[in-house]
Amino acid sequence: MAFVPFTVLKAEPHGPDELFERIRRVGMLLNQERRPYLEASLELKEMTYAEIRPAQRYVLSDCLLKVRRLDWELKRLGFDMLALDGYLTLTIEGADGQVDLLPPVVERLSEADGRENNVVNDGMHRLYAGWLSWKTPRVLLIKGVPQDAPYYAYPVPGPDPWDRATVLPGDRVPDGFIKKWHRIEDNKRLYRDFNSAFTNVGGPRGGGA
Repeated sequence: MAFVPFTVLKAEPHGPDELFERIRRVGMLLNQERRPYLEASLELKEMTYAEIRPAQRYVLSDCLLKVRRLDWELKRLGFDMLALDGYLTLTIEGADGQVDLLPPVVERLSEADGRENNVVNDGMHRLYAGWLSWKTPRVLLIKGVPQDAPYYAYPVPGPDPWDRATVLPGDRVPDGFIKKWHRIEDNKRLYRDFNSAFTNVGGPRGGGA
């Protein structure tokens, strides 16, 4: 479905303490009792794009238009989607229920060669829109995730990974396009379920905001 403009009727802010408390309650998609962030270090932190690596190798044009509209709507209400001090509960005209908007989620992970990377878990399209707009984003940086529960895909290697993300037209990824380089065959075992602690954040999907 093509992008359709929308109106945010209300944005209710929640502070960092509530954000952190809820994040620690997030379970795994296939094992709600497993909480990968329970003992992790949590921090709201401004980070440059040189410090953050995407795992997703594409963005969808319709999703970029959606997050640009979200950016404009939140600014009208006095908020910045890339400078949240906590999270927002949004009421959107015509939507079925409210939506929780978290800061982009970034996990610090160690790879086989010993290098550490700050990997985008959630918020790829918002971050890419910020990159296009020359912004410095504030993210939720998570450190100390259990080694047996890393983010399910590897970060994009090499220089300038943001510059190499492919902008795909519309709202669908074409067949055969390698979206991410998965760590394991049954990669859904490593999915985090943010809806276990928040409302309508979204589950596994192509082109999440």
